[in-house]
Amino acid sequence: MTHWTGLSVVVPAWNEAARIGAVLSVAAGHAAVDEVLVVDDGSTDGTAEVAARIAGVTVIRQPQNGGKTRALLSGIAAARFSHLMFLDADLTGLTPGDLTSLARPVRYGQADVSLSLRGNAPRLWQRIGLDYISGERVMARQHLPADLDELTRLPGFGIEVAMNRHWIEQGLSLAVVPWPGVSSPLKAAKQGLAEGLKSDARMMRDIFRTVSPAEALHQIAAMRRMRVAA
Repeated sequence: MTHWTGLSVVVPAWNEAARIGAVLSVAAGHAAVDEVLVVDDGSTDGTAEVAARIAGVTVIRQPQNGGKTRALLSGIAAARFSHLMFLDADLTGLTPGDLTSLARPVRYGQADVSLSLRGNAPRLWQRIGLDYISGERVMARQHLPADLDELTRLPGFGIEVAMNRHWIEQGLSLAVVPWPGVSSPLKAAKQGLAEGLKSDARMMRDIFRTVSPAEALHQIAAMRRMRVAA
């Protein structure tokens, strides 16, 4: 177990000016959080400016949209503390208690890594008790894949399943933390129906360019076996 010397929160964001402020206010005001890093991935709607107005938030600006994988890796490279929390920028209903519950199993040695299970996660994920592509995660830095440079070659939405592969290979224990009051809006609600469907299709394409459908199913089964009570 890695000694906990602090928690860095990394929030990748692209055109989330309308939603990111609420997420950052919760994270930056949390007693267990030592730094909050927003990686603005080439936003054109003022996301970086909204983030910069919140005390305790450091904004890293990417000049062009390079995708979630590269944005998250930029935040990881800048993070200064032993443990990392990743949060999506569009969460609604997030509370300080949610961050506490996600960090607690890792901080106190009950699990190696943790994942959220949001209240509006797909019904299948709710039924099986696991959202294997959740963007909300806590882990020690040592539980990232060793070759982060290799991850830069992944597609834009490939990083979560690449992390999963590493966790499974390392035989880590996993806490799945229910967040019943937290939701993430559908892409169609944010971008309109046509653009939202295109975005969802691109995300699934990126996932299956990183892992095959068969490996995705294997990850789900393996991660369910990795779960521990926390």
